[in-house]
Amino acid sequence: MMPVATLGVVLWAQLALAQTATVIRNANLRPDPSTSQAPIRLVQAGEELTVLSAAPESGYHRVRTADGQEGWVLARNIGTPRGGPSQAGCGDGLWQHVYNPARLIVKQPCVTVTGVIVDATANQSTHQPDGVRHEPDGDTHGWLKVDPAFQNLIGAGNVSNEGGNLVFEIVCHYRVTQADAKSACIGFKDATKIPAVGTHVAIKGSFVQDTIHNWNEIHPVSTIKAQ
Repeated sequence: MMPVATLGVVLWAQLALAQTATVIRNANLRPDPSTSQAPIRLVQAGEELTVLSAAPESGYHRVRTADGQEGWVLARNIGTPRGGPSQAGCGDGLWQHVYNPARLIVKQPCVTVTGVIVDATANQSTHQPDGVRHEPDGDTHGWLKVDPAFQNLIGAGNVSNEGGNLVFEIVCHYRVTQADAKSACIGFKDATKIPAVGTHVAIKGSFVQDTIHNWNEIHPVSTIKAQ
């Protein structure tokens, strides 16, 4: 039996990651992420679902319908918003400072994820004292080794290219050297204090997939706090 404390963490993580999405074409609501069993019912295009899974399993998202039924729907049949200046995120206005936001698919508008900061520059030609890469668009490129409750946020690109870590990007944190990115940071300079490598933290922000690199990120980061 799962300990009560662990169960509480898992349930909290699921609630934190829930978001509303719209069915973009008629699809079957299934009892598991496969076609091995008969569907529960048909969900109609335009119907709103609460997405309970952070990432697809076997191509399916776990969802809850408006009338409280839970099941699995093929992810390709559920609309996923892309990022943009009007994206609400965590309600702090940081999306207007994201460089090239259209490359980011917003999986969860606002989440809080816990884990340990890992040195993302250890194997780089330039090692940074703060343990994060200083991107030319002014953002951080940090690594978070997520706690077990958030392991489902780790995608294939995170495993193959990011050491199995979740990327976190604090926007406009450094000097912008990339010409086409300067406009995103006009009038804004982030002053977040990044905890040291090895610190257990809680990071709040938007959970997105970078479609250029095919890894998952918290981007933009709203807050990062040591625990």
